[in-house]
Amino acid sequence: MIRDLHFPNSAIVKAPESLILRDGRKSWIELPVRYGVFTHERAGRCLIDTGYSPRVTRGTRSLPLRLYEAILRPRLTEHALPDAQGSIDTILVTHLHADHVAALRDYPLARIFADRDAILHFLESDLQGLPHGVFRELLPDDLLDRLVDFAGLPVVEAPLSLGKGFDVFGDGSVLAIPLPGHMRGHTGFCFPQQDPPLLYAGDAQWLSQAVMEDRLPGAPASWILDDEHDCHQSAARIRAFSRAGGQIVYCHDPEAPEGVS
Repeated sequence: MIRDLHFPNSAIVKAPESLILRDGRKSWIELPVRYGVFTHERAGRCLIDTGYSPRVTRGTRSLPLRLYEAILRPRLTEHALPDAQGSIDTILVTHLHADHVAALRDYPLARIFADRDAILHFLESDLQGLPHGVFRELLPDDLLDRLVDFAGLPVVEAPLSLGKGFDVFGDGSVLAIPLPGHMRGHTGFCFPQQDPPLLYAGDAQWLSQAVMEDRLPGAPASWILDDEHDCHQSAARIRAFSRAGGQIVYCHDPEAPEGVS
């Protein structure tokens, strides 16, 4: 059902390890900003998130978005969207941070799968802008009209101790896995039919090491976590999946698993 699954890197950002790994080193490391691409026989050409795009780094932008870009200074790669991908039919969204939805407006015909309650939480509140990494200007005006809510999909058991998931296309090929903690509505995507089963864990943590050692980010990154307890619980499920033989891809971990682009 799934063909050509891969995870290009849209940009590079630099951060001290101590920011993304509690009690980490002071040295700076380069972090990728991945998104997913695959083809499904019925859903067509699909993305998981969109990574960074030129909508964050240049052109007309709000002052908060320009400050956000000035702080993080993402360096776009040749794989940045929309230039790196043509027509897209379906987009699966892990969460609404700018480095995951920057190119949503560039695919006006795509169906968008996401956590509706989380989207409404941000659209209907003042929790946007620089402190929260959510920028209304990056979100399509008709987002809610094109949205398919995970909560309306069939619930199935995910493999290797991941727990319950939502069957995105109704054929067991892609499961939306709630991985709360990082941000309200944060969702990973499991591909049970891959060998071995693969989980795209998004921003459940920035580093695999953080999950396997159960270490939260350092301050000030830890201050903006949605829920530290949920973050630990999500990490425990991911560790169990890994130890049972599953393959895990994160958005920002510099070390991609073998065979993952």
